[in-house]
Amino acid sequence: MVRGLPWKTAWITGASSGIGRELALLLARGGVRVAATARDRERLAALAADGPGILPFAADVADLPAVRDVYGAIERELGPVDLAILNAAIWHPMSADAFDAERAVHSMTVNYLGMVAALEPLLAGMIARRRGHVAFVASLAGYRGLPKAAAYAPTKAAVISLAEVMRLDLARHGVRVSVVNPGFVRTPMTSVNTFPMPFLLEPDDAARRIVSGLARGRFEIAFPWQLAVPMKLLRILPYAAFFALAHRLGGKR
Repeated sequence: MVRGLPWKTAWITGASSGIGRELALLLARGGVRVAATARDRERLAALAADGPGILPFAADVADLPAVRDVYGAIERELGPVDLAILNAAIWHPMSADAFDAERAVHSMTVNYLGMVAALEPLLAGMIARRRGHVAFVASLAGYRGLPKAAAYAPTKAAVISLAEVMRLDLARHGVRVSVVNPGFVRTPMTSVNTFPMPFLLEPDDAARRIVSGLARGRFEIAFPWQLAVPMKLLRILPYAAFFALAHRLGGKR
């Protein structure tokens, strides 16, 4: 599965744990040089020790100058990035009766603006070279508003929209764009959840699905299908039907 991958150098944000970590290890096993970015230097060092070909580049994606600097360092050390997987994210469970503006702003800053910060240095080089691949890791939660996701779902909806715009704009420049919409994956981020997580996947399984979809050039990589299909159906329902169904599933009358 990891043989014959079409990339030489990949940059992964949010690489210190969960899906990002497994993606870094999987790509490195396939011979791809991986620049791994996250805030936690110790976890990045441990990742690099576990995966020959992985180099740590610590940065906070919410810090625009730091992202610019770290991308410059990656290009100086590894050369042009031909695959970028923008994966850094945080999850704050939040409902309207406990709305926290500070956490909501923090979520948007990391989950959406962190990707925007990475795009600026990425796109200039990829457009000039007329090649490259940018993958935005969003979520099935970005399809529609969901209970307890007041801080998270809007950020992922924004990421999906951004990916669609980039796909339209970058096609004429020879740059590929993908959006990854996973369901529930067993990671430190989801470990705080106290509600049922149907069709829960392990992070290595999620990473294999993502790399397979990227290698085939797919725009959207959504999984597992058992959750993706119902969520896609919810996405096209009229509001009256959607709200009625959501309230019923949420146990509200």
